Parts: sequence; C-alpha cells; structure tokens
Amino acid sequence: MVRIRHTDENPHEASEINVTPFIDVMLVLLVIFMVTAPLTTVNVPVDLPSSAEKPTPRPDDPVFLTVKADHGLALGEDDISMDGLAGALDGATKGNKDERIFLRADKTVDYGTLMGVMDKLRAAGYLKVALVTLQGQAEGSVAGTTPVLPPGNASPTSGAAP
Repeated sequence: MVRIRHTDENPHEASEINVTPFIDVMLVLLVIFMVTAPLTTVNVPVDLPSSAEKPTPRPDDPVFLTVKADHGLALGEDDISMDGLAGALDGATKGNKDERIFLRADKTVDYGTLMGVMDKLRAAGYLKVALVTLQGQAEGSVAGTTPVLPPGNASPTSGAAP
C-alpha cells in the first residue's frame, strides 16, 4: 500500500531564535547603566587635604627653565628664544635627555603659553619636567606684592611629565 505523506505529519524544527532571554539581559544591563552613570561623575565639591610630605631633593646642578611674565624664556640666568630652546637645553644638560628640567613660570603666564613651552620640551626629547612652586608661603603675603625668591628657595612639586 502506498502512503501519501502530508506536510503536517513531519515534525518541524525550530528555525527561530528565542530572543526573550536576550531582551531580558539587555533590559537588566540598561537599568544597571542608568543607575551607575550618574555616580561616575566627579562634580562633587571636595576640600582636598594638603600634603605634609617633604619635596623631593634637588639635584646638585638643576636646570631651571623660566617663563617670565612677558612670555620670554630664561635658562638659568640667560635669556633664550623659543626657537633656541632645544639647543640651549642640550648645552645645559650635556645632551642628557633623561635629566629633569625644573620649569618655573610667573603666575601671570597663561596656561596656553605654559603648554606651548612644555610641547617644545617634549619635541626636544625632554620628558622629565618638574613644575616649581613656592613652599611654605601664603600667596600674596604682603598686600599687592608677589614674593619672588631665587631658585634656591623654590621647590619642585611632584614631577609632572607631559
């Protein structure tokens, strides 16, 4: 006897992907990100404590690069131009690119000028730069005056490398 098969008699394979668990996981992740996103911002006002740590000792013959109020540069006591900075640093450090450069700037110097000098230092190969501040003095200790100390009384902050 010949039997005719109908299409309804064959068991069907499930060719569809069940996306319900995938959607459940995505919704849980969405809720987690919605809750944690506001917590990752750093706009909370905080009064940070100051450090009582002593500044790092200065080398015997430090190289001071100064950005003056008129945006001029001085290496040690000698005035230099921005274009002659790399050559003057090579002479002062005897070609040692690993020597730390102590960068001082007048407080009237804008951030862009200071970053331009740091870019020139980086381009010249000097990556170890320490920013120099005054330690132990209140800003403007006498009304209307700014304390100016020779390089011997200035101390570097923790090294800031570009």
